[in-house]
Amino acid sequence: MHHDQTAPSSSAPSAAAATAWPYPRWVAHRGAGKLAPENTLAAFRLGAMYGFRMFECDAKLSSDGVPFLLHDSTLERTTNGSGTAGDRAWGELAQLDAGSWHSRAWAGEPPATLAGLSRFCIANGYLLNIEIKPTPGCEEETGRVVAAHAARLWQGQPVPPLLTSFQPAALSGARQSVPGLPRGLLLDSLPEGWLDTAQQLGCVAIVCNHALWTAATVAAAQGAGMRTLSYTVNDEWAAQRLIDLGTDGIITDRVDLFSPAAG
Repeated sequence: MHHDQTAPSSSAPSAAAATAWPYPRWVAHRGAGKLAPENTLAAFRLGAMYGFRMFECDAKLSSDGVPFLLHDSTLERTTNGSGTAGDRAWGELAQLDAGSWHSRAWAGEPPATLAGLSRFCIANGYLLNIEIKPTPGCEEETGRVVAAHAARLWQGQPVPPLLTSFQPAALSGARQSVPGLPRGLLLDSLPEGWLDTAQQLGCVAIVCNHALWTAATVAAAQGAGMRTLSYTVNDEWAAQRLIDLGTDGIITDRVDLFSPAAG
């Protein structure tokens, strides 16, 4: 699973990008899918117990510039806080309860920083997909800062994190900040020019809603030197369809259903 290769730093994917892909097929969504409070260290530990070796997380910035893990722009759904998360300093966010909303077993579980997750991943040899999830209006800055932190935190590691985002401005910021980190464009639909957009951003991967992959779209992406990944795949038939299409990565909530060791 681990290769001493990183994605090329040039603006466009090279031939090497198509062959030097160090990431496994199976990726645990937000740590452990829905079995633990998403984007907390507890979730990543649980996902690892199910055999997963790569994880997806969501990263945004606190008001004082600390990259931390949270999917929503607001705090209500997954913490006991309220309001826009990006308006709060990390010292305040760190005091929140990010576990009780899920179930009593996880009560008191704190929010996680990207730095804390990096230590867990590096210590165990796990890989990471960081979805850059900016507070609206902070897309480019979030991309720049998350990429800079990721480059520092994973410095010297054989496989860097894969940075992805639905926001082209966030990927552009990441590219400006650390062009050598691999990037992927997230898509929930296929607008005209979707492949051109990914190429212009210097992406090495496209990460689609799994229903968007067909033989034609896979061929188009792979023909452009892109890797093909899917979210969020929770049914065996859907996973098998993607495997049969020759796609490269499957992001799933069902860490209890799929066995990464199976390939």
